[in-house]
Amino acid sequence: MSGEPRGIPLPRAGFESEALRIRAWTGGPFQENTYLVECRATGETALVDPGWATPAALQATPDGVPDAVLLTHAHLDHVEGLPFVVEAGTPPIHLHPADRDLYSRAREQGAAFGYEFGASLPEPDHELVPGEPVSVGRVRLDVRFAPGHAPGHVIFHAAEEGVALVGDVIFQRSIGRTDLPGGDASQLLESIRREVLTLDPETRLLTGHGPSTTVKEEKMGNPFLRPSFRPDSSRLA
Repeated sequence: MSGEPRGIPLPRAGFESEALRIRAWTGGPFQENTYLVECRATGETALVDPGWATPAALQATPDGVPDAVLLTHAHLDHVEGLPFVVEAGTPPIHLHPADRDLYSRAREQGAAFGYEFGASLPEPDHELVPGEPVSVGRVRLDVRFAPGHAPGHVIFHAAEEGVALVGDVIFQRSIGRTDLPGGDASQLLESIRREVLTLDPETRLLTGHGPSTTVKEEKMGNPFLRPSFRPDSSRLA
């Protein structure tokens, strides 16, 4: 992969506080959200889930290279922008080890969707460990283990700022699909109950696809979280 991807990545509403700024861009056949997290105090940045819109995020990054790459999981749409990052520099890549196999099979993932992906992905540098936070400058991101959509899916939670990057665990009025290799519907619902619904109700959830939402909104209105929903009776969104 080289050069600019087809089309124009679209900016999406992110999140701002006194301590950090999170900007987002959406694009590509999977309409994935790529995020740039910036510590206001130090200027350090992390690129979260570099997908199709990665070139736009890199243009907004000081010096064009983030200080780190953080992956919620290794589905193709969340890692396909990594070759653009490698062209710009070599920031360390953080990934949970349970998603290492998915990461190594990016080409096969693309082929399953009729999507040609011929690039090679760089080797991850660091293993994400639940309970061991990662830092972007002075901003602490707690790593919360939330499998079900993918075996090694994690959530990055900035508790002091009231925001979480939740990848494809939960969406506005929906939840992650579980019909891909390594998916487990019951496990996903348990992850949501344990790692998302226990957060402060006002926590802003920045999702891997679609608009952001809050814990409170999903507790009240997400049909997949109703007690009557049976994960074995429906393909999840």
